[in-house]
Amino acid sequence: MPDPSTGFSLDAISNHVADLLDGIAPRLVTVHGRRRGTSSGFHWRPGLIVTAEEALEADGDVTITRPDGSQVSASLVGRDPSTDIALLRTEEQPLEEIVFGPTDGLRTGHLVLAVGRMPEGLSAALGIVALAGGPWKSLRGGHIDRRIHLDLRLNFQSEGGVALDTSARIVGMTVLGPRGRVLVIPSETIERVAPQLLDKGRVARGYLGLGLQPIRIDKAAADAAGLAEPRGLIVVSVDQDGPGQKAGIRQGDILVRWNADVLPSVRRVYTLLGPESVGRSVNLGIVRTGAHMTLAVEIRERPKPQ
Repeated sequence: MPDPSTGFSLDAISNHVADLLDGIAPRLVTVHGRRRGTSSGFHWRPGLIVTAEEALEADGDVTITRPDGSQVSASLVGRDPSTDIALLRTEEQPLEEIVFGPTDGLRTGHLVLAVGRMPEGLSAALGIVALAGGPWKSLRGGHIDRRIHLDLRLNFQSEGGVALDTSARIVGMTVLGPRGRVLVIPSETIERVAPQLLDKGRVARGYLGLGLQPIRIDKAAADAAGLAEPRGLIVVSVDQDGPGQKAGIRQGDILVRWNADVLPSVRRVYTLLGPESVGRSVNLGIVRTGAHMTLAVEIRERPKPQ
């Protein structure tokens, strides 16, 4: 049993966790954006709420339940599927802008409190950081500043809520990853993406204007292109006036290299077309009717969906 003289006791831990919940409670809301249920969100700036993009099923108005139980409408300001961040606008509340806590000091084994708001009230789960890694790319090509996994069970209605460290700092937003794994979208990612959503409604992504599918290619052509594996990405469509079309890429061409790197999958191309790619030039290695060539393509920003 812990020695009470050290100040480390179950009562002290219990009261500290409850105090953390009391401190964050005014910022947490319930987001009615799913057909069958709700998710969570939190006030970022006056009148602006951050939530999990994956939990929003529509681009129209949604309903917010505030901490006092009242409901108000909210409109979508912007969403970024690649980082799972969405921004909503609603009636202003007397809350200051959030000061996020950095995640660079977060280590495996640190305690983290995941807090959301269900229609019945606050929900909380206390767990440890199971993984604290470096930057990574999401399956949708988004740049996430740190890979943080939590060892706790998160109710789906708490997705879009906050992750608090033991100093009551918000270190990110909790979301559900593959196989029910609980991930944290780090504070640094939110601080980078949310202002872009507020400004433009979306995060700029690179655009080649090409429809691609994986394909196996002739071994002789693969050898000529210096490929260890006879694989590439065939161009099945070329957008008119797109960067690829302007560079001379044709339907039926096979992409095999991005600068010096091979292209093992369409997903790899998608991850390479992140926000930082816009405006840059890339040399694409092409196999056309058995011959290998290189075409320079200037990456443009993906057009806004109509």
